[in-house]
Amino acid sequence: MRNSCSLLLLTTCFVLSGCRQDMHDQPKYRPLQLSGLFRDNRSERPLLPGTVARGFLRADEGAYTGKVNGQAITTFPFPVTKEVLIRGQERFNIYCSPCHSRTGDGNGMIVQRGFSHPPSYHTDRLRNAPVGHFFDVITNGFGAMQSYAARVEPQDRWAIIAYVRALQVSRNARAADVPADKQAELAAAPDTGPQKNPEQTGSDTGTGLEKQPSAAKGTGGAQPNPKQETK
Repeated sequence: MRNSCSLLLLTTCFVLSGCRQDMHDQPKYRPLQLSGLFRDNRSERPLLPGTVARGFLRADEGAYTGKVNGQAITTFPFPVTKEVLIRGQERFNIYCSPCHSRTGDGNGMIVQRGFSHPPSYHTDRLRNAPVGHFFDVITNGFGAMQSYAARVEPQDRWAIIAYVRALQVSRNARAADVPADKQAELAAAPDTGPQKNPEQTGSDTGTGLEKQPSAAKGTGGAQPNPKQETK
């Protein structure tokens, strides 16, 4: 029993001898704490020249500023696909349509309630403006419009611009704008005219309400009496 107690006491002494207060109070610098180790007495060391945070390497000037050598670029920095347009429509409806409206005519719901009226995208000036101009406006703001750089990522800004271009084309498209191969397909397609569903009982909108008999007045929506109709 005495030997067991001695062994336990000896083990405890070994364990406690390995515990030191600096294991709890670790030697470290707190933010902006002075340090005598460096000549400038700063514990925070300046970043090396050319250091870029992970995910923020923006070597493509045009893609992240909309300009090259101070001039607005005229082409998109990546191919515009159907997926890009769908994404652009979604972002446009969220961030842009309250002022610019969903058609881009500048008569959004906020404008209808007294906010400054932005120009329509369908003016000659904006139809001919380079795509880099729109990127710069979204990034830095323009006039009464504030910057949306903190809300819309660069990739989404370009998607929005692609959708704006689609809105502009929708108002000013010509048959000559259709690619030649698509024009040939349209010319070869038979013109069957508007199709009607023979089972449709309503108007062309498919509501079926126009041909339903209306309720008689004063009957609380009840069907009219056939005997009354023959009188």
